[in-house]
Amino acid sequence: MPESPVKDKNYNLINILHLSLENAWRMETFISDAEREGDTELADWFRKIKENSKKAGEQGKRMLASRLQNEGA
Repeated sequence: MPESPVKDKNYNLINILHLSLENAWRMETFISDAEREGDTELADWFRKIKENSKKAGEQGKRMLASRLQNEGA
């Protein structure tokens, strides 16, 4: 992966926030695929990943909001 031209901690936070929420969304497709194939073990594992990604996304949103608010003060 090429190095980011943006050296900014808030950019990094926004990037990971985006990836976490996108991953949670993407897991829906993987869960559906596993269920269609009758693989409940895999579907359950994808659900856990989805929940972890959602938690990370929520934490990231709170962190970003706080940081942006503090920078604007």
